[in-house]
Amino acid sequence: MEITSTDLGLAARVQHLTKTFGSGESGVRALDDVSIGIRRGEFTAIMGPSGSGKSTLMHIMAGLDAPTSGRAWIGDTEISGLSDTELTILRRRRVGFVFQAFNLVPTLDTLGNILLPFDLDGRRPTALEKARIDGLVETLGLTQRLRHRPHQLSGGQQQRVAIARALATAPDLLFADEPTGNLDSKTSREVLALLAATSREHGQSIAMVTHDPIAASHADRVVFLGDGRIVSDKPRQSAQQISAHMLAAEVTA
Repeated sequence: MEITSTDLGLAARVQHLTKTFGSGESGVRALDDVSIGIRRGEFTAIMGPSGSGKSTLMHIMAGLDAPTSGRAWIGDTEISGLSDTELTILRRRRVGFVFQAFNLVPTLDTLGNILLPFDLDGRRPTALEKARIDGLVETLGLTQRLRHRPHQLSGGQQQRVAIARALATAPDLLFADEPTGNLDSKTSREVLALLAATSREHGQSIAMVTHDPIAASHADRVVFLGDGRIVSDKPRQSAQQISAHMLAAEVTA
């Protein structure tokens, strides 16, 4: 009997994942036989030096890129064989994204940006979803900013709008790529605390790529990549422990 990802409590997983860019002598193997799962309701930080494959891994897990070989699932749906249209619909309905570049639509106000996933899906929020969005707006301190366009907001406010948009549809899975990279330390702490609370209180699975030990210390689990392979997978770590691990990895590299 095959074990399904639901049985394992996994929101996403990959098996024997390899990704190569280019070919022949100049080819670069970004991921080398990686197998890992993101557990439901858990906040996972994915770390590693530049070129370790962490963003590539996230992009393949999220269905934004295809593997050279290996398989990927979101829940019980194998995404490695889906068409572009099927992938787009799956991502829209089950996955949220927060990027370092906020990726807000400049012509839409805050509320328009938050409701964008619903517009793209051709529907309006249900009463339950609307209540959830109102709660997010309040928690994120955006109540007075709903009619502002992105250029009228600070970097921290723009990132909070991006997080509200990512969480508006209550996705099973949230991918965050260096979400605090453009933020000051106070705003970074607020954003990370919100992500941790979302995971804890709403059972959402979060995978965050970061190079920042302080950001990673908010996660329940820290996965380290090196040269396209998983070199360590640890439960919650302090920023000091993470820094020490990264330093040791650089020394032995």
